[in-house]
Amino acid sequence: MPRNNQEFPGHAWSILIVSDSPRFDAVVKKSLKGFITIDARKSCALARRCILERDYDIVVIRSPLSDERGEELALDIAGRSSASVLIVAPQDYFEDVAEMVTDSGIFVIAEASFIAFIDKAIRYLVAIQNRIYRFKYQAARALENAEEIRVVSKAKLYLIEKKGMSEDEAHRFIGQTAMNNGISRRQAAERILEE
Repeated sequence: MPRNNQEFPGHAWSILIVSDSPRFDAVVKKSLKGFITIDARKSCALARRCILERDYDIVVIRSPLSDERGEELALDIAGRSSASVLIVAPQDYFEDVAEMVTDSGIFVIAEASFIAFIDKAIRYLVAIQNRIYRFKYQAARALENAEEIRVVSKAKLYLIEKKGMSEDEAHRFIGQTAMNNGISRRQAAERILEE
C-alpha cells in the first residue's frame, strides 16, 4: 500500500474510523502507517460532527454502532463528499447492508473476514482516492487553461478594436510581451487589459 499520496504530494491522507470497538480501531490503525490524520469516533452522531469540521479521504465504519447501524451514515458521506467509504458488517446482515449501499459506491466486507482483508480494502480505497484526485487535478488544469484562453482572447479583442491590430499581430504582440517580460501569456494579457 502506498504510505503517502505519491501522485499528489501536497495532499495529506486522512481517515475517519467510526467504531465502538478499541480492538477494531487498533487493527485498522495498524494498516494505516502513511495516513497523516487518523480520527476515531464511537458513534454516528460524533462522526457526523467530525465530518462537518473536515474532509476525509477514507471513512471506515464498523456496524452496528451504539446509535445506529451505520448504513445511513455511509450513504450520507458517499452522497456529500468524495470520501471512499468502507463498512464492516456482521455476517448475519452483511448481505442486507451490501444490497443497500453498494450502488452508492460503498465497499462492504463481512466482519468475519475483516482482519484478512483490511489491508487489501484500504489499498483499494487508496487507489480510488488517487483516481479521484487525478480527475480533480485534471479538471482544475482544464479550468486554468480555459481561463487563460478567455483572458488572452479578451486582450486580443482589445488590441484589434482599440489598437487596430490584426488577429495575428495581436497574437504575436501578446506572445512577445510575455517573452520580453518573462511572464506567462495570461499575465501579459492581464497587463494589456489593465492599461
